[in-house]
Amino acid sequence: MKPAQKSTQKSVTITKKSKAFTEEERAAIRDRVEDLKADEAEGESLVLAKIAGMREPDRTMSKRIHTIIKESVPALTPRLWYGMPAYAKDDKVVCFFQPGQKFKTRYATFGFSDKANLDEGLMWPNAFAVKGLTAAEEARIATLVKKAVS
Repeated sequence: MKPAQKSTQKSVTITKKSKAFTEEERAAIRDRVEDLKADEAEGESLVLAKIAGMREPDRTMSKRIHTIIKESVPALTPRLWYGMPAYAKDDKVVCFFQPGQKFKTRYATFGFSDKANLDEGLMWPNAFAVKGLTAAEEARIATLVKKAVS
């Protein structure tokens, strides 16, 4: 019998914060863990609480987008996704609102996951910068969300 060989690799203790993720990205990962613990029944109340905690103008835009989605496609279930308001069909996120403050960007984002049925040829948009909402943007969001779940 051969004697067991010892590994030549030394274990490394990391004392500094990893540079692989920003603080905002680490927060999003923590948010995702919390999202997974949430019950589907509490999804809408969690989304509304998250919206209420946003700074302006993200709060107003997110409230309006929430209403547009609920009116346009009531079958979508509100839930949190990486700590952001999101809307799911059959427990799969279809679209989401990312406030500008989430990653310190100059605009909010309204986006779609790969579960959204928005394919147009070989290339199509799946996220939109949002700095404000007029009737035209609201109508476009409603149309896109309806198409996404078709």
